[in-house]
Amino acid sequence: MTDKFQIVGSLLRPDELLKYKTQIEHNDDIQYPFYENYEGYEKCETEAIKQVVAKEIEHNLSVVTDGEFSKSMWHLDFVWGFGGVKRYIADHGYFFRDVDGTSKYETRKDIGLRITDKLSGKNHHFIQLFQQLQDMAGEQQTKLCVPSPSHIFGELSWSDNIGGTDAVYQNIQELKEGLVIAYKEFVEEFAAVGGKILQFDDCLWELFADDNPNSPFTGENINQDEVKGLATEFIDINNTVIDFGHSLGLKMWTHNCRGNYDSRNMGGGSYAKIANLFLKQLKYDRFFLEWDDDRAGSIEALEVFKDRPETEIVLGLLSSKTSTLDDEARVVRLLDEASKIIDKDRLLLSHQCGFASCDGGNELSEAQQWAKIDQGQKIAKQYWGSTV
Repeated sequence: MTDKFQIVGSLLRPDELLKYKTQIEHNDDIQYPFYENYEGYEKCETEAIKQVVAKEIEHNLSVVTDGEFSKSMWHLDFVWGFGGVKRYIADHGYFFRDVDGTSKYETRKDIGLRITDKLSGKNHHFIQLFQQLQDMAGEQQTKLCVPSPSHIFGELSWSDNIGGTDAVYQNIQELKEGLVIAYKEFVEEFAAVGGKILQFDDCLWELFADDNPNSPFTGENINQDEVKGLATEFIDINNTVIDFGHSLGLKMWTHNCRGNYDSRNMGGGSYAKIANLFLKQLKYDRFFLEWDDDRAGSIEALEVFKDRPETEIVLGLLSSKTSTLDDEARVVRLLDEASKIIDKDRLLLSHQCGFASCDGGNELSEAQQWAKIDQGQKIAKQYWGSTV
């Protein structure tokens, strides 16, 4: 067994659970976590989580999650669980790049967030879900994945929630302070119930890469000083909560990717262009980085981690977007290149993202998913040997 292969977090949901998730997607007169709205939903979700945790252990994963079966989307369920937030169906969803690389692909539309009161992270449903995961996992190590503070700060600050007669927060600074308080409340309760590993997921770093043609911050007539200032604000808000988690004895991890919805992505942007910002300055203990295709750029971006000997890097060289097994020779070649920069013992292997960042999942079967996980385990064991 090896602990050098890890999953990012999400796994494909079974059909019986998806029947409930589909109903949730198309209704906005319901209240998270939706158990009271759909008879049998909670029981179905709990049983599905129990089965997937057992399967993760069966497939020798050293750190397990609930497969994110309790979520509809990788980030918004967490926000729906805050006090002071109302969910609604928006006029349109997010826009991804379709498989042709140029056409737009619209996601589900239940992405609207309305701030109705001061944000609160107390008594969050995710705490109950994590306690359930702990009970199911037994002695197995567990982690909880939530969106990073900066990602949610970005989405809320670009919405119509700020300012105005009835707004809870009159400006961005008030929102930032309120959001940090809510996150700290949540993190404190997570540590209090025995949580050890908290993973912040983030899809916004590449907006600040000037080689990302899909970013609103690239092109002519862009004030790059303002853009860098926003990036610094994103880093600061995350580090504030990371420092708080460390003060409680937590391991703070992060996962970064460029979008993962129905096997599609949101854009490009290389790590080299943002390395001195997000990779160098964020205080995480472990970085899960997407490197399954050439959008990520040269592996030399890892140079910024040389002077951070306690930081671990999980290279997402495998793809959760495809149904076929990955090119093992490519994976080993890039691991060798990375090992020339970073000590081999500080490196790990994963897929670039989860298999179902949103409940519909990527375009592959459950059997293909587990085959890809087994392949990752095999490559890691061959490369590093048995480490557990």
